[in-house]
Amino acid sequence: MSGALTEEQATAELERLAREIGRHNRLYHGEDAPEISDAEYDALVRSNAELEARFPHLVREDSPARQVGAAPAAHLAKVRHALPMLSLENAFSAEDVADFIGRVRRFLSLSPEEEVALTAEPKIDGLSCSLRYERGRLVAAATRGDGATGEDVTPNVRTIRDIPDQLAGDAPDMFEIRGEVYMSKADFADLNARQAESGGKIFANPRNAAAGSLRQKDPSITAARPLRFLAHGWGEASAVPADTQMGVMRAIGDWGLPISEDMKRFCDVESLLAHYASIERKRADLPLDIDGVVYKVDRLDWQRRLGQVAKAPRWALAHKFPAQRAETLLKAIDIQVGRTGKLTPVARLEPVTVGGVVVTNATLHNADEIQRLDVRVGDRVMLQRAGDVIPQIVGVVSAPDDHAKLPTYDFPAECPACGSAAVREDEEVDIRCTGGLVCPAQRVERLRHFVSRAALDIEGLGQKSIEDFFADGLVHSPADIFRLKDQIDLLAKKEGWGGTSIRNLLAAIEAKRQPPLDRLLFALGMRHVGGVTARDLARRFVTLEALRDTGVRAATDPAGLAEIVSVEGIGPVVAQAVVDFFAEPHNLEVVNDLLTEVSPPDFVVETLQSPVSGKTLVFTGSLETLSRDEAKAQAEALGAKVAGSVSAKTDLVIAGPGAGSKLKKAAEHGIEVIDEAGWAQIVEAARS
Repeated sequence: MSGALTEEQATAELERLAREIGRHNRLYHGEDAPEISDAEYDALVRSNAELEARFPHLVREDSPARQVGAAPAAHLAKVRHALPMLSLENAFSAEDVADFIGRVRRFLSLSPEEEVALTAEPKIDGLSCSLRYERGRLVAAATRGDGATGEDVTPNVRTIRDIPDQLAGDAPDMFEIRGEVYMSKADFADLNARQAESGGKIFANPRNAAAGSLRQKDPSITAARPLRFLAHGWGEASAVPADTQMGVMRAIGDWGLPISEDMKRFCDVESLLAHYASIERKRADLPLDIDGVVYKVDRLDWQRRLGQVAKAPRWALAHKFPAQRAETLLKAIDIQVGRTGKLTPVARLEPVTVGGVVVTNATLHNADEIQRLDVRVGDRVMLQRAGDVIPQIVGVVSAPDDHAKLPTYDFPAECPACGSAAVREDEEVDIRCTGGLVCPAQRVERLRHFVSRAALDIEGLGQKSIEDFFADGLVHSPADIFRLKDQIDLLAKKEGWGGTSIRNLLAAIEAKRQPPLDRLLFALGMRHVGGVTARDLARRFVTLEALRDTGVRAATDPAGLAEIVSVEGIGPVVAQAVVDFFAEPHNLEVVNDLLTEVSPPDFVVETLQSPVSGKTLVFTGSLETLSRDEAKAQAEALGAKVAGSVSAKTDLVIAGPGAGSKLKKAAEHGIEVIDEAGWAQIVEAARS
């Protein structure tokens, strides 16, 4: 996107990215049925991170940077992880790796002479799994799930020969080992051959085969699948057998769990990158799929100080391998219509195998991307992928004369779903259908958004069900979802809907009749209102009725619009979008109808219990025992807000040597000031 991106464009793009990345997370982690490549997924994540860095005030509550994995499968019992199973920040170049080490040094306030040792090991392309051992005996096993809650796969894990039921040696009373369940390339090929002979499911790649095999209801099916396990870390522990990453991993190996033979320890970037290159060279000859190399700070005390951001530790990094490439024929370009009317072009491809996976589709993003690539139906195109199904089109490889004979692609001027005009708003990159809720595609997408994980999260009501229910006339508006209990006879006539599945669905719907207000606001699908904005609105207006009434009034009363604009975090573009939403009679009808079925409780902001919870802090001067980033992370973990300047709203100032004007301003306002030692006492007291 252009460097001159407007705030409105950024808001819309962040909403699109959150929706897209969330959907692909569910497909990959929750359903073992990915639709895009690792390369394309990584590109989406990087685009989101770059936008959030440029527009930090637009970061959404459902930001992909805060999400890990996907919700656990419904057919397996759920397990709450004692410590979150986080994902990793990605690197794609040597510069990214050097930046990572630089951030570690700055966060820890290390001198240039102080050595930073890191471990490096292959990144296995498998399914994350935790193994809980008590007194050396395996008592529980769980998948990562969404990072906080996983699936109980204990009976299935007991069938994997790499995983001992009893640890060897003198292990701590309680120790949770984490690693990857995977399937070797050779075993994967044999399994697919057997599946083909028996008429069973053919798996796309070893990772999907491993995930599907581990998630079986029947452990005997898992036992018949050739699953393996490789340990790469640990979670909750009553004691840790060493003070370094390498030391603990060697202990885990001594207890009888497989660890990587390629795990090494390095103290400089050059050696680290040389090891990465060595692993990449022998990647094709390895018996298992890997997609990069993982680096971890070796000292555990430094790991503890570095802590984590929303979904990833600050002390680890995944250095991904470059994407794999292939070329094929572009057979057609289809248009998909999204919830906000956005028209997205999708490339239909001649099937081609890229890195062992057959791919047939790729997104072309928007009209500008088609024009930039100058891609035409009938062209030979270059694709790239790094591990899964739909690759990214990176260019045209047709001979120039052949390419010139093909007609250029004309982006449609009308919506293919309803025939309404398709237009590009001022400075918008996307082209949108103007049909609004007259457009059946938009109505279906809005319903899908309403029940999605980041919105009301109604389990069992997925994309296909929404489309079927809409087509059959069972659901036309969000309120209709809550009236499905009156349609049991019709539901029972639908294929695939038996008594148990209907009862489960209705129970899941009933459980959402008192949704949190911020989730409900996000679920309504107001343009530019993501998770963070929805929370800001909920915090200010407390009830949906209050926001609705203000929105309606704002259409004719400038004071109403000013009231919405005055909400912290809400700008004029977002405020106008809220007003426009409630000014549309059909939207108002939908909201009022919905309020006859749901009763969201008044919104109450919950804060952590600590001496500084809910307070605004300012750090000034030089901090001698921790970096400014570490201090901010500590404050936020205790429920405080860190500001960059002192004002009458400031509650506490932490001043180090060299504090100047901020200290003077604190004195003028009568604000409490403490030194770094006093802050350390607050942190220690809150942790104890």
